Amino acid sequence: MTLSIIVPVLNEAQGLAAALDTLAPFRQRGVEVIVVDGGSTDGTPEQASARADRVIVAPRGRARQMRAGAAHASGVLLLFLHADTRLPPHADALVEQALAHHGWGRFDVAIEGRSIWLPVIATMMNLRSRLTGIATGDQAIFVTRAAFDAVGGIPDQPLMEDIELSKRLKQVGPPACLRARVTTSGRRWDTRGAWRTILLMWRLRFDYWRGVPAAKLLARYDPVS
Repeated sequence: MTLSIIVPVLNEAQGLAAALDTLAPFRQRGVEVIVVDGGSTDGTPEQASARADRVIVAPRGRARQMRAGAAHASGVLLLFLHADTRLPPHADALVEQALAHHGWGRFDVAIEGRSIWLPVIATMMNLRSRLTGIATGDQAIFVTRAAFDAVGGIPDQPLMEDIELSKRLKQVGPPACLRARVTTSGRRWDTRGAWRTILLMWRLRFDYWRGVPAAKLLARYDPVS
């Protein structure tokens, strides 16, 4: 079964080449890599052109870029990967095995960075995901094309698209929660402060749960958007 890895990017030129180089072994095994640029001004598409099967441009916004990537993907299995997240070496085989029995799933996550709290944060993220069946984008969500299409794909909203997608996919069935770990950057926690970021995300999730529109939450999550 063909797997397509979709990587939404925006001004990621500094680290994108190294990130895509880690996907080269997957491409050698027949995995399709699609980079979806949201209007970068730092040369990101040029960095990606020789390291991906396709580089496309879409309106800015992770959800819109993910939707565009899925629309152009040829795979019957889809994996959405953040530009600062690294897959384990045999992720393609793990995904194929998991999706033989589930409609969707995600990996456990490890977070790299300066804060001593990052291992605790990652552990809590993984535990929360197992208990709730909700995955975050940092956990490299993967899904069959059939399940993806059945729930209408990724919702067109500026924030919490991973939570909303998980809620939709839970209607298809519970996720495959793989204990193999992806490794993601802790730059968000290092830049903003670990506890400040934790509290912010808890508040945003709570407000989203009680019905605050994602567009209003975006201004608190990313004031410069």
